[in-house]
Amino acid sequence: MSGGVAVELVGVGRRYQAPGGTVAALDGVTLSILPGESVAVTGPSGCGKSTLLGLIAGLDVPTTGTVTIGDRVISSMDAEERARARRHDLGLVFQSDNLLPYLTATENVSAQIALGDRVGAYARSVEMLVASGLAGEVDALPDQLSGGQRQRVAVARALAHHPKLIVADEPTGSLDPQNATAVVDLLLSAQRASGATLVLVTHEASVADRLQRVVSLRDGRLTGDSAPTSGSAS
Repeated sequence: MSGGVAVELVGVGRRYQAPGGTVAALDGVTLSILPGESVAVTGPSGCGKSTLLGLIAGLDVPTTGTVTIGDRVISSMDAEERARARRHDLGLVFQSDNLLPYLTATENVSAQIALGDRVGAYARSVEMLVASGLAGEVDALPDQLSGGQRQRVAVARALAHHPKLIVADEPTGSLDPQNATAVVDLLLSAQRASGATLVLVTHEASVADRLQRVVSLRDGRLTGDSAPTSGSAS
């Protein structure tokens, strides 16, 4: 088991310059996530969900405040340090699968493992694809796969290097209900097996209710933090 890491945001703000003036995508967000916890981030479009996730993943840095992952203040790192942290400790899943079209499913997953300088990439990649229900597609190119299959390859790629933190931005947003359920099943199964921390942005209540906590954003501010209405993740 890799184990998860704590996530701590303190007074986080992110402002952008737009033609109409300054836009506050996030405004004074303070949030603590325990190691191994699964947290859904919800809210209306444009409320700052993806901005928040990007800051946690080190894809961007806040205008104000700090973001700490484990014992490292990721918001104080330079771009190269943040990229190194993502390669080794983070698993990223987006609404778009972002697969390399000229690589097979196995090669797409192997590339993530190789970025972290780990050995055994091919065997681990096949293992992850089989576990994702893609045993018959290990040598398929992305354009030979359905949308749901491509997203499962993307999830396998994100999980293959045993990340301590899994960050998923609307991973089911473009999928039908059956494939959406399969993708969430994969994420939760891997998260529980490894003890990793999971932070997932979604606008779907049925997805949010499967995680341990649901936090809500509106206009860049944290407006809610609670257990799901179902009472427990499943």
